[in-house]
Amino acid sequence: MSTLTTPHIDIHRGGDRMKTRVSWLDSKHSFSFGEHYDPENTHHGLLLVNNEDIVLPGQGFDTHPHRDMEIVTWVLGGSLVHQDSLGHSGVIYPGLAQRMSAGTGILHSEKNDSWRLDDSAEHQEPVHFVQMWVVPDEPGLTPGYQQLEIDDELAGGGLVTVASGLPRYRERAAIAINSSHSALHVARMPGAEPGAAPQVIDLPDAPYLHLFVARGEVEMEGVGPLYEGDAVRLTRSGGQRITAHGPAEILVWEMHARLGGQ
Repeated sequence: MSTLTTPHIDIHRGGDRMKTRVSWLDSKHSFSFGEHYDPENTHHGLLLVNNEDIVLPGQGFDTHPHRDMEIVTWVLGGSLVHQDSLGHSGVIYPGLAQRMSAGTGILHSEKNDSWRLDDSAEHQEPVHFVQMWVVPDEPGLTPGYQQLEIDDELAGGGLVTVASGLPRYRERAAIAINSSHSALHVARMPGAEPGAAPQVIDLPDAPYLHLFVARGEVEMEGVGPLYEGDAVRLTRSGGQRITAHGPAEILVWEMHARLGGQ
C-alpha cells in the first residue's frame, strides 16, 4: 500500500511545465518526457504523460514505436490524422474519444493534415491536443485501437467518462483501457449565463486524482483559481467542487493505484 495516507494537494502551474519547441511543434510536458527529465516529477498515480501539443499544418510526428502503454489522445482544436501498423487510419477531432493500446508493440504516426483535408487556406489551422499515457495492468497485451464520438454527451456540461478500465464505469465509459485502476473524465463546462449561478461539478473520490485545465479558468474548492494549463495532483482526496463562471474544459484522471503498487 502507498505510504501516503493523509490527503495531499499539489498545484502545478502551466507556466512551470517543461517545454519542447521546434519550428512546427509547441509541446508542454506535465511530467518528465524525452530529454526533459526530473527525478522528482515522473508520474502521478498511473499517469506518466500529460503532454499538451500544438502542431502546425502539414507537420507532425512521423512513424514511431510504442510499447506497453495505454495512450489516450484528446483533441481541443483542429484535427489530427492517426495511422498505425495495425491498419487503423482516421481523423481525431474535438469530441472524439480515442485510445491506442501499444501492448507488445505498435508503430504509428500523428499528423496535422488540414492542408490535405481542405486545400483552402482558411481551413488550414494548427491542431491542439492533449496526449496522456497510463500504465496497463500487465505488459505484453495485444495492441489495439478504439474511438467513439461523444460530442452530445459533453454538451451537458458535466463530467463524462471518456476512457476507463474501472469496473464501476464499464457501462458508461465511451472507450475502454487496459488499466483496471484508471478512468479519464472530461467536462466541457459552458459557464453560467449572465445573472445565473455558476456551473459546479464535484470531483470523484480516489487515492489519486489528476486535474488538468485544458481551456479557460475554474475555481477549485480549497485551492482557488486555476488557469489554462494548470494541473492539480491529489492524493487520498477528492470530492472538491470545481466552479466555472465562463467556458472551460477540464480533464480528470481518477486512479486507484500508483506505479509500483497500490
